[in-house]
Amino acid sequence: MGSPETEPVVTEAAATGVPDDANDLRGYHFGRLMRTPLTWILIGSLALIVGIACAVMIGPLVGLFGAAVVLLIGLVAVFVIADSRAAKDFFEVYASARNLTLIHGRGRLPQATPLLRKGDARYTERSMVGRLADGVHGTLALYTYEEETTNSEGQSETNYYRYTVGFTQVAECAEFVPELFCQRKFGLRALEKFEDVFRSRKERVKLESEVLDEKYEIFAGKEQDANWLRQLFSPTFIVWLTDSAPEKFAFELVDGNLCCYVSGHKENAADLDAVAAATGAVAMRLREEALE
Repeated sequence: MGSPETEPVVTEAAATGVPDDANDLRGYHFGRLMRTPLTWILIGSLALIVGIACAVMIGPLVGLFGAAVVLLIGLVAVFVIADSRAAKDFFEVYASARNLTLIHGRGRLPQATPLLRKGDARYTERSMVGRLADGVHGTLALYTYEEETTNSEGQSETNYYRYTVGFTQVAECAEFVPELFCQRKFGLRALEKFEDVFRSRKERVKLESEVLDEKYEIFAGKEQDANWLRQLFSPTFIVWLTDSAPEKFAFELVDGNLCCYVSGHKENAADLDAVAAATGAVAMRLREEALE
């Protein structure tokens, strides 16, 4: 028999199937918490204590206002707890439905590509390990890296950068393409040649596709076989990248380690499926070309 914490996952999944996103179960958990006597006892007691204290020290109206503020804060706290439980349930059901092993809490990915080495701290907040696509096993994760900065007043600030990442290994392609970076294009095209002067280890790859060139910047090692890259970026692969890949999709490949990613933590089934499928598509294309 499961504990009270895990039973709602089973009953809710049985009633609704796999939730569309992490918010689908939030109302269920909020209602369940609000129907619990202990919730009202805690919120009501705290509101009463604060209200009486404010009324005695300042006045009755302030006392009523203080009690109302505590009540509101209590409801917000219940909502936050419900949101956290809903997200936990969603990922458990999502991972189970796709035969993935879910790892709660902070974890790590290998620091194998530039994105996975960035920042002063880096971690996954939820990760799922298993088959991402046919023939492709790896990790689907909500990944964050942090950067510490100091403002003009000397105060320390932390900036958080969040991504949804698909990570796998394609050892077959390492000897053919040691490094390959396919990034979403931003900035001014007029500055490309100026920027390229300062790239020491990699160079820009230009392919015969204006649509691809408008959406992506592609870089490889300076010793890379250009002909092999042209074969890798076949017409069908280019069409997939430009028309079917997830929004703001990018990937990095270093020594057979493939990291595919999109910006932000995705907490709905469609977006997670899209990242997993895109990781599989890139991995299979690299493998196919390497084995030819």
